Amino acid sequence: MKKPARLMLDDGTVFNGWAFGAIGNQYGEVVFNTAMTGYPESLTDPSYAGQMLVMTYPLVGNYGVPSTAILENGLPALMESDRIHVSALIVADYSATFSHWHAKESLDAWLKREGVPALTGIDTRRLTMLLREHGVMMGKIVVDRCEDEQCNMVDYSTVNWVEKVSCQEVITYHPESKPFTSSSKRVVLVDCGVKANIIRCLINRGIEVVRVPWNYDFNSLDFDGLFLANGPGDPNLCEATVQNIRTFLAHENVRPCMGICLGNQLLAKAAGARTYKLKYGHRSHNQPVQQVGTTRCFITSQNHGYAVDATTLPADWEPLFVNMNDGSNEGIRHKTKPWMSAQFHPEACSGPVDTEFLFDEFVKMLG
Repeated sequence: MKKPARLMLDDGTVFNGWAFGAIGNQYGEVVFNTAMTGYPESLTDPSYAGQMLVMTYPLVGNYGVPSTAILENGLPALMESDRIHVSALIVADYSATFSHWHAKESLDAWLKREGVPALTGIDTRRLTMLLREHGVMMGKIVVDRCEDEQCNMVDYSTVNWVEKVSCQEVITYHPESKPFTSSSKRVVLVDCGVKANIIRCLINRGIEVVRVPWNYDFNSLDFDGLFLANGPGDPNLCEATVQNIRTFLAHENVRPCMGICLGNQLLAKAAGARTYKLKYGHRSHNQPVQQVGTTRCFITSQNHGYAVDATTLPADWEPLFVNMNDGSNEGIRHKTKPWMSAQFHPEACSGPVDTEFLFDEFVKMLG
C-alpha cells in the first residue's frame, strides 16, 4: 500500500506525493539535477551531502542499481563512494520494474538498505521552475506528523559538510597500469568529498595517490604534485584547507597542482580570490564551457552550488574556462606556474568525457 508523503519548502509551498525507499521524515537543501541518466553515481557523489536531490528527468529507477561492491584497492567497483550521500531523492515517476544487464537490485531496495527516504508523484517540473525563480531552499519530507528531530531544519550553509564526508586517515592507492618505482610520481589528494572516478583517473595513468583528510597538513609529506578534490558546501568553511594550500603555493619547490569543483574554489581562495553562492547551482550533464582565449567549447558534467568571482583573481592568475550559459567561472590557472583547476568534472561518471584530457595535462606537468 502506498504511503502518502509531503515535501514542504521553507517558503510554505507544499508538494504531495508518495513515499518509497526508507519511510520517514527528512530535511535538506532542495536542489535539482537535469541529467537524464546516472542516478547511482549522483546518489553516491559526496558533493550532494545534506541535499535533497530532485531529478528533472521524469522516469527514474527503470534500469535499477548496479553492484555496490568495494574492490581490493578500497574503491567502489561502479559507484562514486561507499554509500548514498543525498539526504533524500525526489522524482516524478519511480519505476518499480527495472531491467538492465548490470542491475543487482531496485532503486527502492537500495534506498531502504541505506536508510534514505524518497518521494514519487511529485510535479518536478513545477518544483524545478520554483527553485529556478526563488533559488535553492531548505525543505522537509513529512510522512506522518512532523514532531521528531528530523523536522528541526538546520540551515545547509551553516554546516561544514566537507568535514562530514572527508576520509579520517591517510589512504594510499597504488597505480593500476604499472608498478610503483623510484621514477613514478606521487600525488597528494586532499579529500573534501572526492568522487572515486577522480582517483581511478589518476591511478590508471600510473600515479600513486596519497589521499589525506580535508584539514590534514600535507606539506610535510614527500610528493610530486597536489590534487584538490570536489566536495559539498561552502568553501568559506574550509579555512584549514585553504591555509594548507597557501603554504604549498608559497613553497620554494614549485610543484604542479590541479583542482576540481570545490578544489577550484579552494585554490582560488588560497590565491586571494573570493567565492559566492549561485542562485540554484549547476547540476547536470550538459553545461557548455568555453576555454578562455580559444574557440574551444566543451559539454561538461557539473555539481556545485558555489562559484569563484573571477574579477577578484590576483594579477598573476587568470580564468581558464567560462560557463557559456551564465558567464560564471569554470576554472583558473596561474600565468607562469603549473597550477590549474576546473569547476566542472572532467572525470564525468556520470556524464560526458569531453574534458578527461585535463588529467593527461596534469600528468604531463608532473614530468
